[in-house]
Parts: sequence; C-alpha cells; structure tokens
Amino acid sequence: MKPLLLALQFLTRLPLPMIPADEADFGRAIRWFPVAGLVVGGAVAVAAWVGLHRDAWLAALLALAAWIAITGALHLDGLGDVADAAGAAHHDRTRVSAVLTDPHIGSFGVVAIVLQVLAKLVLLHLVLRMSVPPALLLVPVLARLGPIAWAIALPPLHAGMGTLFRAGASGRVLAIWLACLAVCAFLTNPALLLMLGLMPLWAWWLRARIGGLSGDGHGAGIELLETAGLLVLAVTG
Repeated sequence: MKPLLLALQFLTRLPLPMIPADEADFGRAIRWFPVAGLVVGGAVAVAAWVGLHRDAWLAALLALAAWIAITGALHLDGLGDVADAAGAAHHDRTRVSAVLTDPHIGSFGVVAIVLQVLAKLVLLHLVLRMSVPPALLLVPVLARLGPIAWAIALPPLHAGMGTLFRAGASGRVLAIWLACLAVCAFLTNPALLLMLGLMPLWAWWLRARIGGLSGDGHGAGIELLETAGLLVLAVTG
C-alpha cells in the first residue's frame, strides 16, 4: 500500500525502495503514522531488551540511540525549530515562519533538544529498571496519533508537508485509531490514555503561540507526547 510505505519512508530511516507518488498519496500517508510508530516502538524495545542483559542504564542508552537512529532525529529537529520560533514570536510574531524555515538552530532550540534527550534517557532508565514493559511499544504509536488530530484541528502555518497532511486526515480515520489504541492501552497500561488528553493541549499552544501548524509542529508534538508517555510509564510502572 503506497500511503503506508510513504509513512514509513517519511517517519523512519528504514531502507525502503523509492516509489512514485503524488500529493494525494503523501496526504493519505498521515493515516498510517501510528503504524510507523509501532516500528519505532519495536526498535526501541529490542534495543532496551539487549541492554537489559547488562544494566538498566545501558538499556536506556541503547533504547534512546535506537529511537533517534530509526527516526533520523526528524522530530528532535522539529522540536528545536518550534522552540526557536516560539522565542522569536515572543518579540515579533511576523518572524515565526522565517525562523521555522531557517536551517540554522538557535539557543532556544539547542536547550530544548538537550533537555528532551536527557528527559528521555532518565525516564527510559526508570521504565526499564526491571524489564521491558509491553506498554513501551505503544508510546511512539500513541504519539503519532497526534498529527492526525492536529491536522484536522489546526490551520496550516504555511504551504508544505503540513498542508498535504491536512488534506489526508479525517475524523473517521482518527476515530478508528482512537478506538483501536484505547483498547491496546487499556490492556497494557490504561494510564497511557492520559497522552490523548495532551493532544488538544498542544494544539491550543501551537495556535496561541505559533499561530498554526507546520511539519515542525507535528515533530515537536510527537517528541513531547513521547516524553509524556514515558513519564506515565515511569510513574505507574
């Protein structure tokens, strides 16, 4: 299925063959983002399992390395860009789009990325003290449900991938994924459903502080939801 392959190509660094696709195909790819999250979760879980044969800190480090490697740090880049844009918006809202499209990273972005990586490392250690919980697989999946909701709820900040994803998202697709993932969360760790409550909060922040949604907004939101999910597992595990 073309949209599924495009979702995996866009959100992971799996060595997949290039396929011809038009804008409609790219738009529909957002419907398969949670599947890409399952691939990410699987890689994280396997790396953690390998590390746990020696030490929980090694497990956390390997899991984090796998998380960053399989995503190509795509979402961390988005987090850094959004942090820089938010800093710019504090002084001049008209600079937001320019900052988001600037390939350079500023001090706000550096701080945000460093804090995010440290937070994930510490939380992974807390989660992996004894074993690899099955709920860990769900954290990247639930986080990638967010873009479907945000694409429906928020206006695009500028033309780009965010615009294409908005065309491919739908309330029906969101409802189906919500039902499926709610059941999975209930069977593994019901507290993970708290992640769903953070999705509208991120949408509200983007609208109030940035003014709309971009690809960077999607990436930053995914990162923050993943950290929230790890926090839930660390507290309830």
